[in-house]
Amino acid sequence: MLKIGISACFMYADPSRLVFGPKNLAYVECDMFSYLSQAGILPVLIPNLPVERLENLLGELDGFVFQGGTDLAPKSYGENPIIAGKWLGDPYRDAYELGIMDYAIRHRKPVLGICRGLQLINVYFGGTLYQDIAHQVPEAILHRDAERYDQLTHKIDLVPGKTLQQIYPEKERDTVNSVHHQGIKDLGKGLEVLARCREDGMTEAIQANDLHGQLVIGVQWHPEFSVGKTAPHLDPLRLYHYFIETIKNS
Repeated sequence: MLKIGISACFMYADPSRLVFGPKNLAYVECDMFSYLSQAGILPVLIPNLPVERLENLLGELDGFVFQGGTDLAPKSYGENPIIAGKWLGDPYRDAYELGIMDYAIRHRKPVLGICRGLQLINVYFGGTLYQDIAHQVPEAILHRDAERYDQLTHKIDLVPGKTLQQIYPEKERDTVNSVHHQGIKDLGKGLEVLARCREDGMTEAIQANDLHGQLVIGVQWHPEFSVGKTAPHLDPLRLYHYFIETIKNS
C-alpha cells in the first residue's frame, strides 16, 4: 500500500474554544482525505515534530501532498507586509512545511501542491507571492468569495505540450474552482507555468523542470472540492492518478 504524506493545517491555542482550548491542533480538511484515499493508498497526516524525529517518519512515505489553508507569511519569501497588520500569514506552518518540502526534494519524492501548496512550491524555489491579488493586481478577476467559496469558478488555459495538457490531452482550456486571494508574483527558479487563468493571466499551475525526472507539481485550485462534479470542471482524479502513477514508476 502506498503511503501519501499530507502536510498539516494548524489551529493554535485559543482559550475561547470550548474543546482543546489551550492546545494546538493539527488537521486535514475532510474532502482532502476522501480525495487521497483511493484503492491501495493510505493518506498520512504528517506530525509536527523536531526534524531529528520527523525524518525517520518521512522516510516511510512514498509521496507528499501540501494542502491549502492559511496564507504564507511575507517574511518567508523575503518581503514585509504591504499593509501593516494585514495578510501576515503563518510563519510557523511555513517553517514546518518548507522543512518537509526540502526533505522531499532532497530524497526525490514526488510532490503535489494544492492552492497554498502551489504557493509553497514557488516560495521554496525562491519565488514571491502577491500578498493580496485584489490590492496588488486591481485588473484581476475575483479569485476568492467567502460566501460562494468553491462555487466560484473561472476558465484556465493549459500550456500546450506541458504536463497538464498531457494529463488532459483533449483540453485547451477548462473550468476550475477559485478559493485564493494570494498568488504567484515572481516565478521561482527552475519552475515553469502549466496553466494560466484565461481572464487575467494569473498563474494557475506550475512544475519544477530541472529535477532529473522528479515530479514536483502544483495547482492553484482545489481538485478535492471537484470530485464528482461533471464538465466543465477538470476531472480531479486524473490529476491525482497521474501523481500516483509517477510514484509507482519512480
